Amino acid sequence: MKTIRTNEAPKAIGPYAQGKVVNGFLFASGQIALDLKSGELIGKTIQEQTRQVLKNVEAILTAAGTNKENVVKTTCFLKNMADFTAFNEIYGEFFTGDVLPARSAVEARLPKDALVEIEIIASVPEK
Repeated sequence: MKTIRTNEAPKAIGPYAQGKVVNGFLFASGQIALDLKSGELIGKTIQEQTRQVLKNVEAILTAAGTNKENVVKTTCFLKNMADFTAFNEIYGEFFTGDVLPARSAVEARLPKDALVEIEIIASVPEK
C-alpha cells in the first residue's frame, strides 16, 4: 500500500490521506475547490468550483502515476442538485470520449460549505 502525498493538490483538512494506492488502484479522498496556497475555496459558482476540483483531482492522479483516462469511478457530491446541469457541463469537458468513468451524484452538505466535492477510484498502470 502506498500513501499519496503531493504539494500540487491542497493538503488534507482533516485526519486522512490525499489518496492510497492498493492492488493497482488509487482511492482518492474527495476534493473540494481549495486553493493550493491559501487553503480557501476558489470560485463562487458551481462551474468555477468544479474546474478547481478537477484540477486538484488531476494533481492527485499525476502524483499516483496515473491520469484521468484511468479513472474507473467517481462519486460526485453537490450542495444543490439544481446545479447538476451546470456541473455536468464542466465535468463533461474533463471526462470525454470512450473513457468515461462510472459515476454517482448525490446532494450533500460539504466541508467549508463547498458547492461540489469529487472522489475518484482509478487504475494505476504498473511501472
